[in-house]
Amino acid sequence: MDIQEKVKVLGQAAALDCEGPPPLNREQRKAQFIEHSRVLVTHPQRGKIPVMRTMQTSACERNCHYCPFQAGRNYQRVSFKPEELAATFDQMQRKKLVDGLFLSSGIIGGGVKAMDAMLDTVDLIRRKHAYHGYIHLKVMPGAETGQIERAARLADRLSINLEGANEQRLPLLAPKKNFWQELLPPLYWLPQNRHRLEPWVKLPSLTTQFVVGPAGESDRELLTTASTLYQEMGLSRAYYSSFTPIQGTTFADRPKTDPLREQRLYQADWLLRFYGFAFDELPFDGQGNLSLRHDPKRVWAETHLRPHPVEINRADRAELLRIPGVGPKTAEAILAARRQGCLADLHQLRQLGAQAEKAAPFILLNGRRPAHQLALVGL
Repeated sequence: MDIQEKVKVLGQAAALDCEGPPPLNREQRKAQFIEHSRVLVTHPQRGKIPVMRTMQTSACERNCHYCPFQAGRNYQRVSFKPEELAATFDQMQRKKLVDGLFLSSGIIGGGVKAMDAMLDTVDLIRRKHAYHGYIHLKVMPGAETGQIERAARLADRLSINLEGANEQRLPLLAPKKNFWQELLPPLYWLPQNRHRLEPWVKLPSLTTQFVVGPAGESDRELLTTASTLYQEMGLSRAYYSSFTPIQGTTFADRPKTDPLREQRLYQADWLLRFYGFAFDELPFDGQGNLSLRHDPKRVWAETHLRPHPVEINRADRAELLRIPGVGPKTAEAILAARRQGCLADLHQLRQLGAQAEKAAPFILLNGRRPAHQLALVGL
């Protein structure tokens, strides 16, 4: 198989394996063979950048029940040698087709061996090809501490995917993975061992991913783990991947998870990360799940703000962020506008970026509830 075919096949595989955005649309593609390999990711300093998303190998000895690369499944198995992948990335980067790498892999011969191949690839990209841009590396289950330390020196972002919400749920998804021995230790090792890295080495950001639905977990279970990781080890982001059954896997007959559930999990996650909500403020129902009918901020506001609306002209930033239809940028805009005078109507709020109809039931403007049209759908 030639290199272009490998890029195509492993790019398609990575689209199934890796968290993150979908491939670039057809208008953004520059060559058919990389159509599944290029995605846009948001870089904190550089904005949107095109990244090559691929795998070291699609061969795997693990039997994760949801995974397209499940051992024994009829699937095309393709591998890159480190030298091949490093040279291919270098060519694509020099042609300005990509400006970053997102590398994952299947596991053959154990997680340590799989991790070595990925690290060798990235080391070649950094040292031989002198690439100093963005690299996102997935840490293999069972990777050793020395490999994690090496990865921290080479990558800008590391993914350690838990897949299951906790140690009870993981065996239902991936019987050969161990929550406490294989997956959690790398997440805790980096922040606890910063002193082992040279002062000039920037600690990579850390992410994880959960498979949502087939293990029967509740939203509370998923967000409990995510919240703990945000607080205890500075997790940068959790990804929630709604389950879709794949023919030929153990879970082929399991029902598809409603994508709206994934959306609600992300909305609740943002309340924790950007809106100042504590975990015990999230509005779970009696089964530990979020409402599918309304977003979690709206559900919280119905209980807490509808009977006690927020006065827009006196609220501080934290209070403004609790209002549906008001985000961090809008809250700052409201505070800035108030220094010029009082806000008197919903039109002014719209001009500042607020979703005024969402906010209206929960606010006061100069002591009065604003007139508004009732929303027919409360998403």
